[in-house]
Amino acid sequence: MFHRPASVRRFVTTAVALGLLSTLSTGARAGARAPEPHLRPTTVSSTAGSTTALTGYAIQSTAKVNDAAAAVSSPGYPASGWYPAGARSTVLGALLAGGKYADPFYSTNQQKIPKADFQVPWWYRSDFTVADTSARTYLDFSGVISAADVFVNGRQIAKTADVAGAYTHHELDVTSLVREGANTVAFRIQLNNPNKNLTMGWIDWLEPPPDQNMGIVRDVLVRRGGPVALRDAHVITRLDVPSLATADLTVKAQARNDSDAAVTATVSGSVGATSFSRSVALAAHETKTVTFTPADIPGLHLTSPQVWWPAGMGAQPLYALDLTASVSETVSDTVHENFGIRDVRAPLNSDGARQYSVNGRKLLLKGGGWSPDEFLRWDPTYVEDRLRYALDLGLNTIRLEGHIEPDEFFDLADRYGILTLPGWECCNKWEGNVNGSGSGDEWTAADYPIAKASMAAEAARLRDHPSVVSFLIGSDFAPDAMIEKTYLDALKAADWPNPVVAAASDKSSPVSGSSGMKMTGPYDWIPPNYWYAKREGGATGFNSETSGGPDIPTLDTLRRMMTPAELDTLWKNPGAKQYHRSPSSVFGTLKIYDAALAGRYGAPTGLTDYVRKAQLAQYENVRAQFEAYGRGATDASKPATGVVYWMFNSGWTSLHWQLLDRYLDQGGAYFGAKKANEPLHVQYSYDNRSVVVVNNRHAAVSGLTARVTLFTTDGTQKYDKSATGLSVAGDGAHSTALTLPSSVSGLSTTYLARLVLTDSAGKEVSRNVYWLSTRPDTLDWAHTDWYYTPTTSYADLKGLGSMARVPVSATASTTAGTDGASTTTVTVRNTGSGRTPSLFTDVHLVDSKGKPVLPVQWSDNEVSLWPGESATLTVTYRTADLHGSAPRVRVSGWNTAEQTVPAT
Repeated sequence: MFHRPASVRRFVTTAVALGLLSTLSTGARAGARAPEPHLRPTTVSSTAGSTTALTGYAIQSTAKVNDAAAAVSSPGYPASGWYPAGARSTVLGALLAGGKYADPFYSTNQQKIPKADFQVPWWYRSDFTVADTSARTYLDFSGVISAADVFVNGRQIAKTADVAGAYTHHELDVTSLVREGANTVAFRIQLNNPNKNLTMGWIDWLEPPPDQNMGIVRDVLVRRGGPVALRDAHVITRLDVPSLATADLTVKAQARNDSDAAVTATVSGSVGATSFSRSVALAAHETKTVTFTPADIPGLHLTSPQVWWPAGMGAQPLYALDLTASVSETVSDTVHENFGIRDVRAPLNSDGARQYSVNGRKLLLKGGGWSPDEFLRWDPTYVEDRLRYALDLGLNTIRLEGHIEPDEFFDLADRYGILTLPGWECCNKWEGNVNGSGSGDEWTAADYPIAKASMAAEAARLRDHPSVVSFLIGSDFAPDAMIEKTYLDALKAADWPNPVVAAASDKSSPVSGSSGMKMTGPYDWIPPNYWYAKREGGATGFNSETSGGPDIPTLDTLRRMMTPAELDTLWKNPGAKQYHRSPSSVFGTLKIYDAALAGRYGAPTGLTDYVRKAQLAQYENVRAQFEAYGRGATDASKPATGVVYWMFNSGWTSLHWQLLDRYLDQGGAYFGAKKANEPLHVQYSYDNRSVVVVNNRHAAVSGLTARVTLFTTDGTQKYDKSATGLSVAGDGAHSTALTLPSSVSGLSTTYLARLVLTDSAGKEVSRNVYWLSTRPDTLDWAHTDWYYTPTTSYADLKGLGSMARVPVSATASTTAGTDGASTTTVTVRNTGSGRTPSLFTDVHLVDSKGKPVLPVQWSDNEVSLWPGESATLTVTYRTADLHGSAPRVRVSGWNTAEQTVPAT
């Protein structure tokens, strides 16, 4: 961000079984001795075409191992005192799972982990058994951070110069070394320095881990096969747009003869009901590309293809490619690959902004920046939960700036219809040649092959995923001519099917040209009206990363991540360095944010008051961001084409850049985004006071009525107007219902606006409540910095503090489904006898001890109710997450006393 002067799909979850993920949600015990690994050897299949992932490792610092590499990498070596690690694990991830250090997500515990432990290489050692040595055997892997010497059965088979870079893919033929029975593979993992290595770094997202993520974070596979191997299998799709009536498929694969003799292989395959086959003559150690096209296989010309769509636009069907290579009628290798049929285009519009379309339909990319777990631990359930949250928020895109996740992530994105924007990261070695005085060493001659291999590997891995719609070859900066050619050559060789974007910022590269994106911030607090300006980070063009900065989590989460003393400092001292914000000097404190919170809402009177004001402020700001971009998507001039909230989530316990927190709790930022992105939505415009209806559905809608009512903070009505017979086209179009007058007689300085949208039958389809001021926020555009625009005067929302307390009743009941999920239905009602509404009424599902049950998905939340009004909300969740407790709901609000009621 602009901060700072294979063809094999697998679902391997052995890391869970090994306890690697135990520290994702719970703290580890401090000072524990290293447990004995006692890892069972991985049993490798003998079936031709099989891939078996190593189930885990014993790891140890080289500073504590005096034995020679030949001994360490030989079967039977006594790894006494070594630590167990999962199939995908950084060094620190394994040590945390083993209980060596205290919970790094709490307080400043991570600072207490000695960095000296990780200033030397570490051994990763794993045993596997082979029953049949007649087949060929290969080690297949990527995800080594940062480099490694590799040994099998006492013999070195690769050096660090050969195995370098987090993304490079390696296949090592170990047939001659593998023996019947026990075998050993060992990796001597080198230190990682993101400024010196083409790997992964954290920039200013969070406090970086002391081991800099050194380790092996993707599966190491043992592949078996006959004399002919199939590699690089993929499908090139050509969909007829806009008819979508036909699609042409081209199947390609590499047939490689790994034997010392010439052979004739039969390569056969199928896509759906279409089968095909061809004989391929291969000289010893020869590789040939095998291609099947509609010209020779008519069945690869599809009529009425099943087209893949992003979520909300259609279904997500996938096709399967199966290939087999046989020699003398004996299976030598097999491949299975899923793919989707869809068309993605991203030309520059007349304003120079990148405009994406899928299957011929333009769409506003609405997304968030993705963060993996800080220690790169893979938990498929945790990842799936977060992707389901993205859909719940109405988002359609996830951006991965570096930290490009394993195959399963993209399989899930395919299934859920979530678009992804992977790319290289900024502010370290990846941009060392082009970022001026920024961090990151300049490249040497040795780096270019690593970069090309990284690009080739990721292109081959991602190209068949319909969820992947671009690759960003630059982030803050575009690559220079030589680096760009390195990337583009690799992409071309891989038949990369999607647009290539020069950078996430407004930069150009020699071949790819203008990025069509902007990275103008903000990254720190700005007022809601900022988003409506068609300048800087406002709602025009494609903003690749932007938000109002801090996102203070709920009080439940804060108490899980900070000590009482730290929580005291949080609300009392805006200038204090906040460890849980960022290591950056720019983002180290909450000074800008806290000044705005006090200036607009009044100085906090305590921690609870600080947090409730933060949730209110985050709701209005995040809502405004997405609403402004949503309203601007179909503007005739300078339309908004994309917005990526920075960030979607955090890899640790954070105070900024997150729509949802580490524990998947939901606060103002979450529900502000959810409200703004609802399918049919009525909204207020901070720039011109218009009330607008945005239709994110494909079909047009008509017969709508929009009603706007303004109230003083005591609930006295001062204005009421309706617009009837409204029609709105589909695909993100908007229609202006009415415009509020510039002044309303008798309105208090702080006032409330209630917007209600009803359909032709009078049913409420959208409801939106705003807290506004007759004194607007004033921005100092002339002093805009790269990370925010100063505010010279704040909107006066202090009147909310004088709102009368009102009673809210709540009843709840729960139904347990047969699928392991439960649904709790909650009805909240403002039972007050006066006029005052219950503002920002929040409902949390909790267990018998008052602890939030997470993850959950609410139909709506943080609602505002006028006297006599009620809202019925539903929440769905895994029944098992109650851990045997009876469900309860905790109800609180801006001017409502907290209460907890049973929900059985």
